[in-house]
Amino acid sequence: MTRTLYLANPYGFSTQQRAGPLAELVSALEAIGAEVWEPFARNNQIDRASSGWAYRIGQADLGDVREADGLFAVVNGCPPDEGVMVELGMAIAWGKAVFLFRDDFRRCTDSEVYPLNLMLFAGLPERGWQTHWYDSVERLADPDKALARWLGGAEASPAR
Repeated sequence: MTRTLYLANPYGFSTQQRAGPLAELVSALEAIGAEVWEPFARNNQIDRASSGWAYRIGQADLGDVREADGLFAVVNGCPPDEGVMVELGMAIAWGKAVFLFRDDFRRCTDSEVYPLNLMLFAGLPERGWQTHWYDSVERLADPDKALARWLGGAEASPAR
């Protein structure tokens, strides 16, 4: 069974990032067995000259987060992209499997434990949250980390 993974990311706003980091990330996730739902490819074909276009995109993205099996969030930036944070919050609230990606070396936190705002980790297990955290595309296929196990059929560790 192929699991669907919503790819919450800010890369689609930039032509250069769509062709580089976004394409690389989608390819790497597909290579390890995910059916990637990338919102810029799925929901941005709406005519932006028409009234209500922004609402329709937001609703399409919300529906995809709700329907996907899990969410993979790019959390680069200080703070990370606002839209990604909303999508992550929805996924946590709906009890989705959550995986975080950050190849940005800056720390943006008051916590000695987490590299970002502690609420971003609310959907991850207290112990072993690092197995849901990725700092490079090359680590996505690591069989000891949560994403590869989840795509292989294991349940993601629940937040506790």
